[in-house]
Amino acid sequence: MQTGSLELGVTVGGMPILLRTRDSAFHRLLTERYSDFISTPDRPQFQFDIELSDASSADPDADVSVTRSGSDWEFRRGDFFAQWDPQAGTGRVRQSANPYATDSVLRIVHTLLLAREGGFLLHAASAVRDAEAHIFTGRSGAGKTTLSRLAPKDVTLLTDEVSYVRKSANGYTAYGTPFAGELAKAGENTSAPLAAVYLLVQGPENRLEPMNEAEAIRTLMRNILFFAQDEATVPSVFQSACEFAAKIPMYRMIFTRSSEAWQMIGAKREAIA
Repeated sequence: MQTGSLELGVTVGGMPILLRTRDSAFHRLLTERYSDFISTPDRPQFQFDIELSDASSADPDADVSVTRSGSDWEFRRGDFFAQWDPQAGTGRVRQSANPYATDSVLRIVHTLLLAREGGFLLHAASAVRDAEAHIFTGRSGAGKTTLSRLAPKDVTLLTDEVSYVRKSANGYTAYGTPFAGELAKAGENTSAPLAAVYLLVQGPENRLEPMNEAEAIRTLMRNILFFAQDEATVPSVFQSACEFAAKIPMYRMIFTRSSEAWQMIGAKREAIA
């Protein structure tokens, strides 16, 4: 533990991670950034000491590198460098004073943790309606943010950018995340059983088309967030996608960028299931 460090517990997807920094201003930034996801874990499974670096040379648009040496991992981008020992549960981050660099480190850590248990992060919006979670994925510009903005009042937004999926005893659970997209708003810190995934396609009408398993797997693999080029881990991500596609219904959702699209979720899905 760093002497004189300030601590902040951040729990996403039911996984608490303790962050430590000596910089009080940065600690306040992190507290504001993760306000709805702050926890006070007595014994966090993982913890990271954060050291701030000179921001003048930071390049957040540089490529991410995630490599493993034995049981340890190294994450690198223009604005951060992190070392993590998952067995010891400890890590160190040297980064610019930008909470979005911390965001990136947390996303990488969660992808690696989820890969071990059959879950994943998905480039997708997700929301809860009638106690069930629904995920909306697709290429950039397909309408994820639009659909999120058009959500009725009885819909709880989990995220407009990065959906968190964990395998559970009876299926899969979707969790809210603080990883915001164009809405610049963190999702709600809640969860629900996952009912279905929709591939968004703009069209002249609103309708759902069931996807076959092969197409569902291809869709998942195009949108799963995974940064490590690791021979031992990549196959487990593919296996997770296959198991998911065999259990969770996936649909091609043609929609007109209107709020009427939400009427399909539930009634129409039940009709064609």
